[in-house]
Amino acid sequence: MFNIDLEGLLSLVIAVVLAMSIHEMAHGLVSYWLGDPTAKMQGRISLNPFAHVDWLGVLCLLLFHFGWAKPVPIDASYYKDRKTGIIWTSFAGPFANFLLAFVCILIYFLIFRLTPQFALTGIGTFIMSTLSTSATLNIGFGLFNLIPVPPLDGSKILFAFLPDDQYYRFIEGSPFFMLVLILLIYMNVLNVPLAMLQNNILQFFINISSMILGL
Repeated sequence: MFNIDLEGLLSLVIAVVLAMSIHEMAHGLVSYWLGDPTAKMQGRISLNPFAHVDWLGVLCLLLFHFGWAKPVPIDASYYKDRKTGIIWTSFAGPFANFLLAFVCILIYFLIFRLTPQFALTGIGTFIMSTLSTSATLNIGFGLFNLIPVPPLDGSKILFAFLPDDQYYRFIEGSPFFMLVLILLIYMNVLNVPLAMLQNNILQFFINISSMILGL
């Protein structure tokens, strides 16, 4: 009665959980490097998905392509330069997603080059599907978080030119900003530009991987 692609669903769940986990871990790790022990003390500098994943956020991402993880606790008072620390910590999450996407693509083509027969087996097909899904989803997740609307990371990075007092008030966000974000998602205003950027970045990573591997 229901035609469910369990293999595809499992690949997607793995990709979503991994994207959220590495994104949040990167926030915590960079914050720790900048002197803030909060994330480390709470066990958030880890790839353990149970430390980061909000399962309602995962479900929403699977169903509506909009989700979230548990925010990593950050105490900017530990930073030597609070504003700069917030910017670097915020950028770490999307950067980790882009880096993981590139690694997935590189491994994908490496498997095809070294063991093309394996790529056509049952387990090989699943691994290739998971790598492909992870690459695409991580790029999308990284781009989404760079949208300059609080509470997303992009607002903390792209509005760094504001005076300090305005900057901190702005990045704290408000119900108004969240409403704007929800409306943008609901009206599909972001779909076309995000899809275009996602495809361009994906193709760029593919080209770089092909050059590295001599394909």
